[in-house]
Amino acid sequence: MEINNVLIILSCVITMLIVGVVFKISIIKILKLIFNSILGGFLIYFINQIGAPFNLHIGLNIITSIFIGIFGIPGAVLLLLLKIF
Repeated sequence: MEINNVLIILSCVITMLIVGVVFKISIIKILKLIFNSILGGFLIYFINQIGAPFNLHIGLNIITSIFIGIFGIPGAVLLLLLKIF
């Protein structure tokens, strides 16, 4: 995994912690969102690795990672469908 991807994931985690503290959201909800976003980042990475021969690439950034963190696997499928169409 490239250093840029790791930095993106870390910045996503830090951003969500700051938002949680500012809005006083439950720490359990924040940790769940962070965990899901990290898993979302790994899912995007694996989709990019598997989809490379088929010219499928989803950008790994904070927005896509949080999107998959919130919506889970259906969010990843939606991003794939948006990329295909």
